[in-house]
Amino acid sequence: MTVAEPELENSPLLELLGGFIVELREAGLPVSLTENLDAMEAVTHIPLEDRESFKYALGATLVKNHTHWKAFEVVFEVYFSMRGEEYIIGSEAEGDLSGEDQEGDESALPGQGQPQGGGGGMQSLTPEQLAEMLFKALLNGDMAMLSALARQAVLRFAGMEPGRPVGGTYYLYRTLRNLDLDGVLEKLMEETKSQTSQPMSQFEERLERDEFLDRIEKLKTEVEAEIRRRLVADRGVEAMARTLRKPLPEDVDFMHASREEMSELRKAIYPLTRKLAVRLARKRRHGRKGPLDFRRTIRHSLSYGGVPAEPKFRFPRPAKPEIMVVADISGSVASFARFTLHLVYAISNQFSKVRSFVFIDGLDEVTRFFEGVEDIGEAVHRVNTEADVVWVDGHSDYGHAFDVFWEKFGRDLNPKTTVLILGDARNNYHASQAWIIQEMKKKARKVYWLNPEPRAYWDTGDSIVGEYTTHTDGCYEVRNLRQLESFVEKLV
Repeated sequence: MTVAEPELENSPLLELLGGFIVELREAGLPVSLTENLDAMEAVTHIPLEDRESFKYALGATLVKNHTHWKAFEVVFEVYFSMRGEEYIIGSEAEGDLSGEDQEGDESALPGQGQPQGGGGGMQSLTPEQLAEMLFKALLNGDMAMLSALARQAVLRFAGMEPGRPVGGTYYLYRTLRNLDLDGVLEKLMEETKSQTSQPMSQFEERLERDEFLDRIEKLKTEVEAEIRRRLVADRGVEAMARTLRKPLPEDVDFMHASREEMSELRKAIYPLTRKLAVRLARKRRHGRKGPLDFRRTIRHSLSYGGVPAEPKFRFPRPAKPEIMVVADISGSVASFARFTLHLVYAISNQFSKVRSFVFIDGLDEVTRFFEGVEDIGEAVHRVNTEADVVWVDGHSDYGHAFDVFWEKFGRDLNPKTTVLILGDARNNYHASQAWIIQEMKKKARKVYWLNPEPRAYWDTGDSIVGEYTTHTDGCYEVRNLRQLESFVEKLV
Protein backbone atom coordinates (compact mmCIF):
# COMPACT_ATOMS: atom_id res chain seq x y z
CA MET A 1 0.00 0.00 0.00
CA THR A 2 1.38 3.39 -0.97
CA VAL A 3 1.37 6.07 1.69
CA ALA A 4 0.26 9.44 0.46
CA GLU A 5 3.01 11.97 0.98
CA PRO A 6 1.84 15.18 2.63
CA GLU A 7 2.64 18.43 0.84
CA LEU A 8 5.03 20.16 3.27
CA GLU A 9 5.80 23.37 1.43
CA ASN A 10 3.74 26.22 2.89
CA SER A 11 1.67 23.68 4.87
CA PRO A 12 0.56 24.01 8.50
CA LEU A 13 2.47 20.80 9.21
CA LEU A 14 5.71 22.52 8.19
CA GLU A 15 5.00 25.30 10.68
CA LEU A 16 4.10 22.71 13.34
CA LEU A 17 7.37 20.82 12.86
CA GLY A 18 9.31 24.08 12.88
CA GLY A 19 7.83 24.93 16.27
CA PHE A 20 8.71 21.45 17.53
CA ILE A 21 12.35 21.93 16.52
CA VAL A 22 12.41 25.21 18.45
CA GLU A 23 11.05 23.43 21.55
CA LEU A 24 13.74 20.73 21.27
CA ARG A 25 16.45 23.37 21.12
CA GLU A 26 14.91 25.14 24.10
CA ALA A 27 15.18 21.84 25.99
CA GLY A 28 18.90 21.69 25.12
CA LEU A 29 18.88 19.07 22.35
CA PRO A 30 21.36 19.97 19.59
CA VAL A 31 19.35 19.94 16.34
CA SER A 32 21.19 21.07 13.23
CA LEU A 33 19.66 22.41 10.02
CA THR A 34 20.52 19.16 8.23
CA GLU A 35 18.70 17.10 10.85
CA ASN A 36 15.76 19.48 10.60
CA LEU A 37 15.58 18.82 6.85
CA ASP A 38 15.94 15.07 7.43
CA ALA A 39 12.95 15.16 9.79
CA MET A 40 10.88 17.06 7.23
CA GLU A 41 11.73 14.42 4.64
CA ALA A 42 11.08 11.51 7.00
CA VAL A 43 7.49 12.48 7.77
CA THR A 44 6.66 12.33 4.07
CA HIS A 45 7.26 8.58 4.14
CA ILE A 46 5.13 7.54 7.10
CA PRO A 47 1.36 7.54 7.70
CA LEU A 48 0.62 10.60 9.82
CA GLU A 49 -2.35 8.89 11.45
CA ASP A 50 0.11 6.50 13.11
CA ARG A 51 1.26 8.53 16.11
CA GLU A 52 4.00 6.06 17.15
CA SER A 53 5.50 5.98 13.66
CA PHE A 54 5.41 9.77 13.57
CA LYS A 55 7.22 10.00 16.92
CA TYR A 56 9.91 7.47 16.05
CA ALA A 57 10.49 8.98 12.61
CA LEU A 58 11.22 12.31 14.27
CA GLY A 59 13.31 10.63 16.97
CA ALA A 60 15.41 8.74 14.42
CA THR A 61 16.31 11.95 12.63
CA LEU A 62 16.60 14.41 15.51
CA VAL A 63 18.07 12.47 18.48
CA LYS A 64 21.79 11.68 18.30
CA ASN A 65 22.42 10.59 21.88
CA HIS A 66 20.43 7.88 23.67
CA THR A 67 20.57 9.89 26.91
CA HIS A 68 18.54 12.61 25.14
CA TRP A 69 15.65 10.28 24.27
CA LYS A 70 13.70 10.85 27.48
CA ALA A 71 13.88 14.63 27.03
CA PHE A 72 12.74 14.20 23.41
CA GLU A 73 9.74 12.11 24.50
CA VAL A 74 8.63 14.68 27.06
CA VAL A 75 8.88 17.51 24.52
CA PHE A 76 7.02 15.45 21.92
CA GLU A 77 4.17 14.44 24.22
CA VAL A 78 3.67 17.96 25.55
CA TYR A 79 4.05 19.75 22.24
CA PHE A 80 1.72 17.51 20.24
CA SER A 81 -0.77 16.84 23.03
CA MET A 82 -2.95 19.86 22.17
CA ARG A 83 -1.56 20.78 18.76
CA GLY A 84 -1.78 19.25 15.37
CA GLU A 85 -4.70 16.86 15.93
CA GLU A 86 -5.76 17.56 12.34
CA TYR A 87 -2.41 16.14 11.16
CA ILE A 88 -1.75 13.42 13.72
CA ILE A 89 -5.02 11.55 13.77
CA GLY A 90 -3.70 9.03 16.25
CA SER A 91 -4.13 11.59 19.02
CA GLU A 92 -7.89 11.15 19.31
CA ALA A 93 -7.33 10.14 22.93
CA GLU A 94 -5.96 13.62 23.51
CA GLY A 95 -9.05 15.67 22.78
CA ASP A 96 -10.62 18.15 25.11
CA LEU A 97 -10.31 16.71 28.60
CA SER A 98 -11.79 19.65 30.38
CA GLY A 99 -15.32 20.84 30.93
CA GLU A 100 -18.62 19.07 31.33
CA ASP A 101 -18.01 16.45 28.65
CA GLN A 102 -14.93 15.03 30.35
CA GLU A 103 -16.61 12.20 32.21
CA GLY A 104 -18.80 11.27 29.28
CA ASP A 105 -15.84 11.02 26.91
CA GLU A 106 -13.92 8.85 29.35
CA SER A 107 -16.79 6.47 29.94
CA ALA A 108 -16.69 5.11 26.42
CA LEU A 109 -14.39 2.17 25.80
CA PRO A 110 -12.37 2.82 22.62
CA GLY A 111 -13.01 0.30 19.91
CA GLN A 112 -16.06 -1.23 21.57
CA GLY A 113 -18.71 0.61 19.58
CA GLN A 114 -20.21 2.39 22.55
CA PRO A 115 -21.53 5.89 22.04
CA GLN A 116 -19.45 8.77 23.35
CA GLY A 117 -20.85 10.37 26.44
CA GLY A 118 -22.81 7.28 27.49
CA GLY A 119 -23.00 6.21 31.06
CA GLY A 120 -21.93 2.62 30.42
CA GLY A 121 -18.49 1.27 29.61
CA MET A 122 -15.71 1.13 32.19
CA GLN A 123 -17.19 3.69 34.55
CA SER A 124 -19.88 1.20 35.53
CA LEU A 125 -17.29 -1.43 36.51
CA THR A 126 -16.55 -2.17 40.15
CA PRO A 127 -12.92 -1.89 41.31
CA GLU A 128 -12.74 -5.70 41.40
CA GLN A 129 -13.95 -5.96 37.79
CA LEU A 130 -11.49 -3.28 36.68
CA ALA A 131 -8.65 -5.15 38.43
CA GLU A 132 -9.69 -8.38 36.69
CA MET A 133 -9.69 -6.65 33.30
CA LEU A 134 -6.22 -5.25 34.00
CA PHE A 135 -4.97 -8.70 35.00
CA LYS A 136 -6.29 -10.29 31.79
CA ALA A 137 -4.94 -7.51 29.59
CA LEU A 138 -1.44 -7.92 31.09
CA LEU A 139 -1.67 -11.70 30.85
CA ASN A 140 -2.66 -11.62 27.17
CA GLY A 141 -0.53 -8.62 26.19
CA ASP A 142 -3.57 -6.68 24.95
CA MET A 143 -2.00 -3.24 24.50
CA ALA A 144 -5.18 -1.58 23.21
CA MET A 145 -7.03 -2.65 26.36
CA LEU A 146 -4.11 -1.55 28.56
CA SER A 147 -4.28 1.90 26.98
CA ALA A 148 -8.01 2.14 27.74
CA LEU A 149 -7.47 0.86 31.28
CA ALA A 150 -4.71 3.42 31.85
CA ARG A 151 -7.11 6.22 30.99
CA GLN A 152 -9.76 4.81 33.29
CA ALA A 153 -7.24 4.33 36.13
CA VAL A 154 -6.20 7.99 35.92
CA LEU A 155 -9.84 9.06 35.91
CA ARG A 156 -10.63 6.97 39.00
CA PHE A 157 -7.51 7.11 41.13
CA ALA A 158 -5.40 10.18 40.29
CA GLY A 159 -7.82 12.65 41.88
CA MET A 160 -6.91 15.39 39.41
CA GLU A 161 -8.53 18.77 40.08
CA PRO A 162 -8.52 21.64 37.55
CA GLY A 163 -6.20 24.47 38.58
CA ARG A 164 -4.61 22.54 41.45
CA PRO A 165 -0.84 23.31 41.54
CA VAL A 166 0.30 19.70 41.89
CA GLY A 167 2.97 18.01 39.78
CA GLY A 168 2.36 14.97 37.62
CA THR A 169 4.49 12.78 39.91
CA TYR A 170 1.92 13.12 42.68
CA TYR A 171 -0.91 11.97 40.40
CA LEU A 172 1.22 9.15 39.01
CA TYR A 173 2.00 7.89 42.52
CA ARG A 174 -1.69 7.92 43.52
CA THR A 175 -2.71 6.02 40.40
CA LEU A 176 -0.02 3.33 40.57
CA ARG A 177 -0.54 2.84 44.31
CA ASN A 178 -4.17 1.91 43.71
CA LEU A 179 -3.30 -0.47 40.87
CA ASP A 180 -0.88 -2.48 43.11
CA LEU A 181 1.22 -3.61 40.16
CA ASP A 182 3.67 -5.57 42.36
CA GLY A 183 0.81 -7.75 43.54
CA VAL A 184 -0.48 -8.09 39.98
CA LEU A 185 2.95 -9.29 38.83
CA GLU A 186 2.97 -12.10 41.38
CA LYS A 187 -0.56 -13.14 40.36
CA LEU A 188 0.55 -13.21 36.73
CA MET A 189 3.50 -15.48 37.55
CA GLU A 190 1.27 -17.82 39.57
CA GLU A 191 -1.25 -18.01 36.73
CA THR A 192 1.48 -18.75 34.19
CA LYS A 193 2.93 -21.53 36.33
CA SER A 194 -0.51 -23.09 36.82
CA GLN A 195 -1.09 -23.20 33.06
CA THR A 196 2.10 -25.17 32.31
CA SER A 197 2.01 -28.95 32.37
CA GLN A 198 5.60 -29.19 33.64
CA PRO A 199 7.48 -27.13 36.20
CA MET A 200 9.14 -24.09 34.65
CA SER A 201 12.91 -23.89 34.65
CA GLN A 202 14.61 -20.92 36.30
CA PHE A 203 15.43 -19.52 32.88
CA GLU A 204 11.85 -19.87 31.61
CA GLU A 205 10.52 -18.25 34.75
CA ARG A 206 12.89 -15.33 34.31
CA LEU A 207 11.79 -14.87 30.69
CA GLU A 208 8.13 -14.83 31.71
CA ARG A 209 8.79 -12.35 34.50
CA ASP A 210 10.75 -10.06 32.18
CA GLU A 211 7.90 -10.15 29.66
CA PHE A 212 5.31 -9.21 32.28
CA LEU A 213 7.60 -6.47 33.64
CA ASP A 214 7.87 -5.05 30.14
CA ARG A 215 4.07 -4.96 29.80
CA ILE A 216 3.75 -3.31 33.21
CA GLU A 217 6.28 -0.65 32.20
CA LYS A 218 4.23 0.05 29.08
CA LEU A 219 1.13 0.43 31.26
CA LYS A 220 3.00 2.90 33.49
CA THR A 221 4.04 4.84 30.38
CA GLU A 222 0.41 5.01 29.26
CA VAL A 223 -0.66 6.23 32.70
CA GLU A 224 2.07 8.89 32.73
CA ALA A 225 1.14 10.03 29.22
CA GLU A 226 -2.54 10.30 30.16
CA ILE A 227 -1.72 12.39 33.23
CA ARG A 228 0.50 14.61 31.12
CA ARG A 229 -2.26 15.11 28.54
CA ARG A 230 -4.73 16.12 31.22
CA LEU A 231 -2.27 18.54 32.81
CA VAL A 232 -1.63 20.13 29.42
CA ALA A 233 -5.38 20.44 28.83
CA ASP A 234 -5.77 22.13 32.22
CA ARG A 235 -2.72 24.40 32.33
CA GLY A 236 -1.80 24.95 28.70
CA VAL A 237 1.05 23.73 26.52
CA GLU A 238 3.50 26.53 27.28
CA ALA A 239 3.09 26.28 31.05
CA MET A 240 3.54 22.50 31.05
CA ALA A 241 6.53 22.71 28.72
CA ARG A 242 8.26 24.96 31.26
CA THR A 243 7.24 22.70 34.14
CA LEU A 244 8.22 19.37 32.60
CA ARG A 245 11.36 20.52 30.81
CA LYS A 246 14.36 18.89 32.47
CA PRO A 247 18.03 19.49 31.73
CA LEU A 248 19.93 16.95 29.67
CA PRO A 249 22.34 14.75 31.66
CA GLU A 250 25.33 16.79 30.49
CA ASP A 251 23.65 20.00 31.70
CA VAL A 252 22.67 18.80 35.18
CA ASP A 253 24.23 20.90 37.94
CA PHE A 254 26.64 18.75 39.99
CA MET A 255 25.84 20.53 43.23
CA HIS A 256 22.05 20.37 42.97
CA ALA A 257 21.42 17.04 41.22
CA SER A 258 18.65 14.80 42.55
CA ARG A 259 19.22 11.09 43.11
CA GLU A 260 17.64 10.29 39.74
CA GLU A 261 19.77 12.91 38.00
CA MET A 262 22.92 11.57 39.66
CA SER A 263 22.08 8.14 38.27
CA GLU A 264 21.68 9.64 34.79
CA LEU A 265 25.02 11.42 35.20
CA ARG A 266 26.78 8.17 36.07
CA LYS A 267 25.33 6.57 32.93
CA ALA A 268 26.30 9.54 30.77
CA ILE A 269 29.93 9.75 31.85
CA TYR A 270 30.98 6.39 30.34
CA PRO A 271 30.13 7.25 26.70
CA LEU A 272 31.48 10.75 27.31
CA THR A 273 34.89 9.46 28.35
CA ARG A 274 35.13 7.20 25.28
CA LYS A 275 34.18 10.04 22.95
CA LEU A 276 36.55 12.46 24.65
CA ALA A 277 39.48 10.00 24.56
CA VAL A 278 39.06 9.50 20.81
CA ARG A 279 38.79 13.25 20.24
CA LEU A 280 41.91 14.01 22.30
CA ALA A 281 43.91 11.26 20.56
CA ARG A 282 42.90 12.66 17.16
CA LYS A 283 43.80 16.17 18.28
CA ARG A 284 47.22 15.01 19.43
CA ARG A 285 47.79 13.03 16.22
CA HIS A 286 46.79 15.89 13.93
CA GLY A 287 48.30 18.76 15.85
CA ARG A 288 49.11 22.11 14.33
CA LYS A 289 52.03 22.34 11.97
CA GLY A 290 55.31 23.53 13.35
CA PRO A 291 57.81 25.91 11.75
CA LEU A 292 58.93 25.62 8.11
CA ASP A 293 61.40 22.77 7.49
CA PHE A 294 63.68 24.49 4.96
CA ARG A 295 65.85 21.45 4.17
CA ARG A 296 62.88 19.14 3.43
CA THR A 297 61.19 21.86 1.39
CA ILE A 298 64.26 22.33 -0.86
CA ARG A 299 64.74 18.57 -1.24
CA HIS A 300 61.08 18.10 -2.19
CA SER A 301 61.19 21.02 -4.64
CA LEU A 302 63.57 19.03 -6.92
CA SER A 303 60.56 17.08 -8.24
CA TYR A 304 59.06 20.44 -9.33
CA GLY A 305 62.19 21.66 -11.11
CA GLY A 306 63.50 23.51 -8.08
CA VAL A 307 60.24 25.40 -7.40
CA PRO A 308 59.20 25.12 -3.70
CA ALA A 309 55.56 24.46 -4.63
CA GLU A 310 54.84 22.32 -1.58
CA PRO A 311 56.31 23.70 1.66
CA LYS A 312 57.21 21.17 4.33
CA PHE A 313 56.83 21.84 8.05
CA ARG A 314 58.23 20.39 11.21
CA PHE A 315 55.58 18.48 13.14
CA PRO A 316 55.91 19.08 16.87
CA ARG A 317 55.75 16.07 19.16
CA PRO A 318 54.02 17.45 22.22
CA ALA A 319 54.76 15.54 25.38
CA LYS A 320 51.80 14.19 27.31
CA PRO A 321 51.30 16.33 30.39
CA GLU A 322 51.50 15.05 33.94
CA ILE A 323 48.34 15.75 35.92
CA MET A 324 47.96 16.42 39.63
CA VAL A 325 44.37 16.70 40.81
CA VAL A 326 43.83 18.37 44.20
CA ALA A 327 40.14 18.08 45.07
CA ASP A 328 37.91 19.33 47.88
CA ILE A 329 35.49 16.48 48.74
CA SER A 330 33.50 18.23 51.45
CA GLY A 331 29.74 18.69 51.37
CA SER A 332 28.01 19.62 48.17
CA VAL A 333 31.20 19.86 46.07
CA ALA A 334 31.94 16.17 46.66
CA SER A 335 29.86 15.06 43.66
CA PHE A 336 31.76 17.48 41.42
CA ALA A 337 35.08 16.04 42.63
CA ARG A 338 33.85 12.48 42.06
CA PHE A 339 32.89 13.09 38.45
CA THR A 340 36.07 15.02 37.68
CA LEU A 341 38.26 12.25 39.11
CA HIS A 342 36.22 9.70 37.19
CA LEU A 343 36.66 11.58 33.92
CA VAL A 344 40.38 12.27 34.37
CA TYR A 345 41.21 8.65 35.17
CA ALA A 346 38.99 7.31 32.39
CA ILE A 347 41.16 9.20 29.88
CA SER A 348 44.41 8.76 31.83
CA ASN A 349 46.11 7.24 28.77
CA GLN A 350 46.14 10.77 27.34
CA PHE A 351 48.48 11.85 30.17
CA SER A 352 51.94 10.58 31.06
CA LYS A 353 51.07 10.40 34.77
CA VAL A 354 48.04 11.11 36.95
CA ARG A 355 48.22 11.69 40.70
CA SER A 356 45.24 12.63 42.83
CA PHE A 357 44.87 14.24 46.24
CA VAL A 358 41.69 14.93 48.20
CA PHE A 359 41.11 17.15 51.22
CA ILE A 360 38.63 18.66 53.65
CA ASP A 361 40.77 20.17 56.38
CA GLY A 362 43.39 17.42 56.06
CA LEU A 363 44.87 16.09 52.82
CA ASP A 364 45.56 12.56 51.58
CA GLU A 365 46.98 11.18 48.33
CA VAL A 366 44.51 8.67 46.83
CA THR A 367 46.37 7.67 43.68
CA ARG A 368 46.68 4.15 45.13
CA PHE A 369 42.93 3.58 44.87
CA PHE A 370 43.06 3.94 41.07
CA GLU A 371 46.10 1.79 40.35
CA GLY A 372 45.32 -1.41 38.47
CA VAL A 373 41.53 -1.13 38.85
CA GLU A 374 38.99 -1.73 36.09
CA ASP A 375 35.99 -0.13 37.78
CA ILE A 376 36.83 3.56 38.24
CA GLY A 377 33.49 4.07 39.97
CA GLU A 378 34.51 1.67 42.73
CA ALA A 379 37.84 3.48 43.13
CA VAL A 380 36.02 6.81 43.46
CA HIS A 381 33.75 5.24 46.09
CA ARG A 382 36.82 4.14 48.07
CA VAL A 383 38.16 7.71 47.90
CA ASN A 384 35.02 8.97 49.62
CA THR A 385 34.99 6.28 52.30
CA GLU A 386 38.65 5.50 53.03
CA ALA A 387 40.65 8.69 52.40
CA ASP A 388 42.18 10.34 55.51
CA VAL A 389 40.98 13.91 54.99
CA VAL A 390 39.87 15.08 58.46
CA TRP A 391 42.43 16.99 60.51
CA VAL A 392 40.42 18.78 63.22
CA ASP A 393 36.66 19.08 62.78
CA GLY A 394 35.96 18.09 59.16
CA HIS A 395 35.15 21.62 57.95
CA SER A 396 36.90 22.91 54.85
CA ASP A 397 40.29 24.49 55.48
CA TYR A 398 41.99 25.14 52.17
CA GLY A 399 44.95 26.87 53.79
CA HIS A 400 45.94 23.90 55.95
CA ALA A 401 45.34 21.42 53.10
CA PHE A 402 47.60 23.42 50.79
CA ASP A 403 50.22 23.61 53.56
CA VAL A 404 50.26 19.81 53.80
CA PHE A 405 50.39 19.42 50.01
CA TRP A 406 53.31 21.85 49.65
CA GLU A 407 55.28 20.32 52.49
CA LYS A 408 54.88 16.69 51.36
CA PHE A 409 54.49 16.88 47.58
CA GLY A 410 55.63 20.33 46.45
CA ARG A 411 59.03 18.95 45.41
CA ASP A 412 57.30 16.65 42.89
CA LEU A 413 56.08 19.58 40.78
CA ASN A 414 58.03 20.13 37.57
CA PRO A 415 57.69 21.95 34.22
CA LYS A 416 55.64 19.02 32.82
CA THR A 417 53.06 19.06 35.62
CA THR A 418 49.59 20.52 35.22
CA VAL A 419 47.80 21.06 38.55
CA LEU A 420 44.00 20.97 38.70
CA ILE A 421 42.49 22.35 41.90
CA LEU A 422 38.81 21.47 42.37
CA GLY A 423 36.67 23.34 44.87
CA ASP A 424 34.44 26.28 45.69
CA ALA A 425 37.12 27.98 47.90
CA ARG A 426 34.67 28.39 50.78
CA ASN A 427 37.30 28.39 53.48
CA ASN A 428 35.23 28.95 56.65
CA TYR A 429 37.23 32.16 57.27
CA HIS A 430 40.52 30.29 57.82
CA ALA A 431 43.88 31.59 56.54
CA SER A 432 44.07 31.26 52.77
CA GLN A 433 47.82 30.49 52.36
CA ALA A 434 47.46 31.80 48.80
CA TRP A 435 51.26 32.10 48.51
CA ILE A 436 51.39 28.33 48.04
CA ILE A 437 49.38 28.59 44.80
CA GLN A 438 51.83 31.25 43.64
CA GLU A 439 54.76 28.90 44.34
CA MET A 440 52.97 26.06 42.54
CA LYS A 441 52.64 28.23 39.44
CA LYS A 442 56.39 28.96 39.47
CA LYS A 443 57.28 25.26 39.45
CA ALA A 444 54.46 23.71 37.42
CA ARG A 445 53.58 23.91 33.73
CA LYS A 446 50.05 25.16 34.42
CA VAL A 447 47.80 25.64 37.44
CA TYR A 448 44.03 25.69 36.87
CA TRP A 449 41.18 26.14 39.31
CA LEU A 450 37.79 24.51 38.60
CA ASN A 451 34.87 25.92 40.59
CA PRO A 452 31.45 24.15 40.59
CA GLU A 453 29.61 27.25 41.86
CA PRO A 454 27.96 29.80 39.54
CA ARG A 455 30.34 32.65 38.80
CA ALA A 456 27.93 35.10 40.47
CA TYR A 457 28.57 33.37 43.83
CA TRP A 458 32.35 33.65 43.70
CA ASP A 459 33.92 35.80 46.44
CA THR A 460 30.65 36.03 48.36
CA GLY A 461 30.34 34.96 51.99
CA ASP A 462 33.34 32.83 52.95
CA SER A 463 34.38 32.23 49.33
CA ILE A 464 37.92 33.49 48.69
CA VAL A 465 38.41 32.08 45.22
CA GLY A 466 39.68 35.45 44.00
CA GLU A 467 42.67 35.30 46.39
CA TYR A 468 43.74 32.01 44.86
CA THR A 469 42.94 32.50 41.20
CA THR A 470 45.09 35.61 40.83
CA HIS A 471 48.01 33.16 41.00
CA THR A 472 46.60 30.55 38.58
CA ASP A 473 46.61 30.24 34.80
CA GLY A 474 42.83 30.30 34.76
CA CYS A 475 39.74 29.74 36.88
CA TYR A 476 36.79 28.03 35.19
CA GLU A 477 33.17 27.61 36.14
CA VAL A 478 32.53 23.86 35.83
CA ARG A 479 29.00 23.10 36.99
CA ASN A 480 28.10 20.20 34.67
CA LEU A 481 29.49 17.53 32.37
CA ARG A 482 29.30 19.76 29.31
CA GLN A 483 31.55 22.39 30.91
CA LEU A 484 33.86 19.70 32.31
CA GLU A 485 34.26 18.12 28.89
CA SER A 486 35.00 21.52 27.35
CA PHE A 487 37.75 22.20 29.91
CA VAL A 488 39.43 18.78 29.64
CA GLU A 489 39.80 19.27 25.89
CA LYS A 490 42.03 22.27 26.64
CA LEU A 491 44.47 20.18 28.67
CA VAL A 492 45.88 18.28 25.72
